[in-house]
Amino acid sequence: MSSGEKLHLETAQAEQPVAAEAVVPSDLIYGLEDRPPVREAIFAALQHVLASFIGIITPSLIIGGALGLPPETAAYLVSMSLFVSGIATFIQAKRVGPIGSGLLSIQGTSFAFIGPILAVGGGAVAAGAEPTQALGLIFGMCLVGSFIEMIFSRFLHLASRVITPLVTGTVVTLIGLTLINVGITAVGGGPLAREAGTYGSPQNLILAALVLVTIILLNSSRNSFLRMASIAIGLIIGYLVSIFMGLVDLSNLLGGGPIFALPIPFRFGFGFEIAGFIPFAFLYLITTIESIGDLTATSSITGEPIRGEVYFRRIKGGVLGDGVNSFLAACFNTFPNTTFSQNNGVIQLTGIGSRYVGYFIAGIFVLLGLFPVIGSVLQAIPQPVLGGATLIMFGTVAAAGIKILSTVNFTKRSAIILATSLALGLGVTFSPDLLDAMPPLVKSIFSSGISTGGLSALLLNIVLPGPRD
Repeated sequence: MSSGEKLHLETAQAEQPVAAEAVVPSDLIYGLEDRPPVREAIFAALQHVLASFIGIITPSLIIGGALGLPPETAAYLVSMSLFVSGIATFIQAKRVGPIGSGLLSIQGTSFAFIGPILAVGGGAVAAGAEPTQALGLIFGMCLVGSFIEMIFSRFLHLASRVITPLVTGTVVTLIGLTLINVGITAVGGGPLAREAGTYGSPQNLILAALVLVTIILLNSSRNSFLRMASIAIGLIIGYLVSIFMGLVDLSNLLGGGPIFALPIPFRFGFGFEIAGFIPFAFLYLITTIESIGDLTATSSITGEPIRGEVYFRRIKGGVLGDGVNSFLAACFNTFPNTTFSQNNGVIQLTGIGSRYVGYFIAGIFVLLGLFPVIGSVLQAIPQPVLGGATLIMFGTVAAAGIKILSTVNFTKRSAIILATSLALGLGVTFSPDLLDAMPPLVKSIFSSGISTGGLSALLLNIVLPGPRD
C-alpha cells in the first residue's frame, strides 16, 4: 500500500460520519499526497502542460486579433497568460491558507469571458480608444469581478444540500461530452484546416489515429512508466511524424517578440464601466459551477471524497482560488483564470494524482511565460496531434462524470434531472445558433452547454420534490 493510500485510509476513518464522505475508488499509481520521484514528476508535469498549453494561450490570441493589437502586444498577453497560469496552479495545488483546493488542479485562461471582453474592448475602440487603452478597461472589469467569485466561495457550504453528486456528476459529464467536439475538430485539422479545405484529410486522420492508438496501447501496458508517459510519448511520436510530413511551421515565433517577457502589473492602466460590467458579474458566478464540476472530477479521479466536510472545504478553497487567481490575472495583464478540465484526463491516463506534480507544472508555465520563444515550439504542435490526445482525455472526463453518477441512487426524480440537464446542455452545444435572437446577456450565460446543463441540474434539484441525491 502506497503512502497516499495509507493517508487516504486514515483520513476516511477519521471523518464522521463515514457515510457522508462518498469516495469513488481509483487505480492511481501515485495518490494525492504521494511524492513521485523527481524524474516521474517532471514527466507527468510536461504531459499536463502539453494538454493545456493551447487552451491557455488561445483566448489571448483570439482577443488580440479581434482588437487589432500589435503583434508584440498580443505576444505579451500570451506570455502573461502562461506566467499567471503557473502562479495560479501553484496556489491551487499548494493551498495557501484557505485559498486553493489542495488538489492537482490546473488553472488556465477561461474561454467563457471572451464574448463580454470583445464587446467591451470593441466598444471602447469604436468610441475612439486605442486598443491598448481598451485593454486597461477590460482588465479593470476583470479585476472588480473577481471579488464576486471570492465572496461567493465563502457561502458554498450553505448549498451542500443541493450541490450533490447528481448535480456535480451531471456537470462533469457535460464538461467531457461538450469538449469532445473540440477534440474531434482538432483531429480533422482545426478551424484553419476548414478554411484551407484540408479538414479531415487522410494525413490529418492518420496522424491523429497514430497518437490516439499509441496512448491507448501504452496506457494499457503493465509497465507503470509507460502508463505514466503514455500521453507524452504519443504527442512526441505524433510531433516527429508531423515534421516529416511537413506539417510543422516554426517560422512564426509569436510575432518575433522579445526573448524575455517582464511581468509589469497594470501595464495597460485600469478602467471601469458599470454598464459593461453586468455580463462579467454573471459569468463569474456561472464559471463557479464549472469549477465545482472540475474540482469534483479531480477529487473523484484521485480517490478523494465527493461529498461531506472535506469535499466542501476543498471546493470552497478551489473556488476562492479561482477568484484570487483571476484577480492576479487582471493585475498582470491577462484574462480571468479557471480550473481546466482536460487535466483530469491526464490524471486518469497517467495514474498520477499527486498534488506535488502541480509545483513542477507551475514552474514550467512560469518559464514558458517569461521566455515566450520556448512556448512557440509547443504552439507549433499540429492540431491533429493534439486532437488525437485530447479526444481520449475529454472522453475520460465524461467517464469520470459517469463514475460519479454511479454513486447516485437513481430514482424517477434523479433520472428526470439528469435527462433534462443533459438534453439542454448538449442541445445548445450542438445548435449554438439557437440563442442568436436572445439578448447578449442571456446568450453569454447560456451559450455554454456546461453552464446551461449545470444550472438546469442545480435548479431542478432545488425545486423538484423528493430526497436529493
